[in-house]
Amino acid sequence: MTTVTSPEATTGVAPTDPGSWTVRLRRVVVRALPPDKLMPDSQPSYVASWIYVFGVLTLSALAVIILTGTILILKSPAWWHTSKLGLFVNSLHLWSVELFMFFMVIHLWGKYFMSAWRGKRALTWMTGVLCFLISVGAAFTGYISQQNYDSQWISTQAKDGLNSVGVGAFFNVLNFGQMLAWHIVLLPALVLILVAIHVVLVRIRGVVPPLARRRRPAEAAAVSAGTEGVPS
Repeated sequence: MTTVTSPEATTGVAPTDPGSWTVRLRRVVVRALPPDKLMPDSQPSYVASWIYVFGVLTLSALAVIILTGTILILKSPAWWHTSKLGLFVNSLHLWSVELFMFFMVIHLWGKYFMSAWRGKRALTWMTGVLCFLISVGAAFTGYISQQNYDSQWISTQAKDGLNSVGVGAFFNVLNFGQMLAWHIVLLPALVLILVAIHVVLVRIRGVVPPLARRRRPAEAAAVSAGTEGVPS
């Protein structure tokens, strides 16, 4: 007598149900985010150019911003005014923000002149631009949250301009608690979400290649005639 053993008995796992919503969701995710693109083991040769470095530098500066900002907020805003260590951490936070904006501007302009929206990369470009604009707001609220004469001057000078465009009712730059919440919760959350989407899109669509060099008419004629590089 032949005994038929079910897959459940041999493996302890029920066979995959093609109609299961988890199976369908997994297939959609793997199809949209293939692992070989999310975690590639090689890059095109043109990525070795210096202009491609500024994206990684921007992410590195953002990591320092998050680390130092977390320490500052856990130690309370008054800490960096009364402690030398607090002043040092606050300085690290400030200069990492300066480098973050500097690297991001170079990255943004570099990709602009490379037409980085080519090859179905328009969404990648738009998320980068939105991240830059929101980062400007995050830096602005950070200056207001310093609790010193600089922040007092910046907030009092900005309130009239913001009131004139009708946003002062819900974005009150003289309200320290509100500005601190914008700076450490709302705007950073948007920046991190956009950065995550941006990086995933770069992985999916790939790094934009450089623009093809336009040849001069004489050079193009030499190439077509097969005499390029031949001494005259």
